[in-house]
Amino acid sequence: MSNLILAIDQGTTSSRAIAFEVGEDQSLRAVAVSQIELAQHFPHSGWVEHDAAEIWTATLQTCREVIRKAGGVSRFAAIGITNQRETSVIWDAATGEPLHRAIVWQDRRTADVSARLAAEGHEAEVQAATGLILDPYFSATKFAWLLDKVPGARDRAEKGEVKLGTIDAWLVWKLTNGASHVTDATNASRTSLMDLRTREWRDDLCELFNVPKVVLPRIVGCAEISGESDPSLFGRALPIAGSAGDQQAALVGHGALNPGDAKITYGTGAFLVANVGDQPVASTRRLLGTLGYLVGDTAAYALEGSIFSAGSAIQWLRDGVGMISESRHSEAMAQGLKDNGGVYLVPGFTGLGAPWWEPDARGAVIGLTRDSKPAHFVRAGLEALAYQTRDLLDALADDGAPRLATLKVDGGVTANSFAMQFVADICEVTVERPAFQEMTALGAAKLAALGVGLIADLKVHTTEAPAVWTPRMEAAERDRLLKGWRKAVKAAIIAAN
Repeated sequence: MSNLILAIDQGTTSSRAIAFEVGEDQSLRAVAVSQIELAQHFPHSGWVEHDAAEIWTATLQTCREVIRKAGGVSRFAAIGITNQRETSVIWDAATGEPLHRAIVWQDRRTADVSARLAAEGHEAEVQAATGLILDPYFSATKFAWLLDKVPGARDRAEKGEVKLGTIDAWLVWKLTNGASHVTDATNASRTSLMDLRTREWRDDLCELFNVPKVVLPRIVGCAEISGESDPSLFGRALPIAGSAGDQQAALVGHGALNPGDAKITYGTGAFLVANVGDQPVASTRRLLGTLGYLVGDTAAYALEGSIFSAGSAIQWLRDGVGMISESRHSEAMAQGLKDNGGVYLVPGFTGLGAPWWEPDARGAVIGLTRDSKPAHFVRAGLEALAYQTRDLLDALADDGAPRLATLKVDGGVTANSFAMQFVADICEVTVERPAFQEMTALGAAKLAALGVGLIADLKVHTTEAPAVWTPRMEAAERDRLLKGWRKAVKAAIIAAN
């Protein structure tokens, strides 16, 4: 019986494949996994790139390994894809070879273009149409940069010889051997080129960002068959039946399907996504309007706050400055201090995201004294997760959303109990981490299972109890710490300007 889903989870630091078995009760259970880490390239300050060919090779290798572990391709019913969003790829339509390294979502090279468009007064029209502000984070300016900088690309694009897309479109193209050039509506909603209400590319936005519509993929839903894998890849063709950007897939994985539900994923960055219902909501605090998911004619919209550096701050403490040898050691180091010693780390390594949106800001450490030790840096890095989360929740409340009682969390950093307790304390919210952590892959698997009719809906079916942290910090201490954090952020922004 073909009751397995092959979930591709292509992230910022690794490519993974997970096989999920769909049970008779419509629950999904992971039965095999494979993962390969990816190289990160930093050619200039604020620039971040990936090798798109390496991404494809790693994806193919992990998929084949998982299929082998799970008992062969005959057991699989469909493929689901979730991916790092906004990361932009350009490739040759005939050969399928990338023409430049992929420009990663964190990349800031087009900050001057975004600033120019904002100075010309275009941000209000872009935000009204797409829900997004003008920022180099999004794909449109990356697409235009690639067309301009790759020799001959812009002329070739008009002839249909060049294709552009986010990572999902790149993977579908490779999986189908060029038969399908599609992107799902959630990824399209992150480009600054899609109308959030009609869910179609807009001619005026393509003209504004200088991206010809002819190079863009066709927009499809999140739970529909958009192509089939080439039979030579896995031994037989598999329908590609589900797709969503990583944060939207995590929303589905958590079962945050009702207005008022919210989740935050702590990965390389951190992303708060709150379900706001079947109509877009305009933010007054520079949160992002986005699409949560599109299934058939049913659309769920969301507000999102993006933190550019979350887990990457811990990686920097480990790999960049060698203050910890392994990420897991950070919890014990932080707990070994009675307090933060007045030290704050503002992790603006690639700028500051919501609600600040300061692309030129850089990392800063504030409050050092002669008594400061490596443990203070480590604790400050973990505490920054909570402070940034509080900033997002405050912005969400200012936009009219009710204050959350429970915040659903996932991602690698959630294994750190000190960090999760500090989030609960600073944010005055109960933090809930599911027993199964791979929410992005689970969301992609659910969408694919729905796309081929293995499940009837996207509801979460689980009997495993989550881990829970509840607030226990005194209000006066919380206020004191938040005051120090806001001073540190202000200092980091002033230093950058």
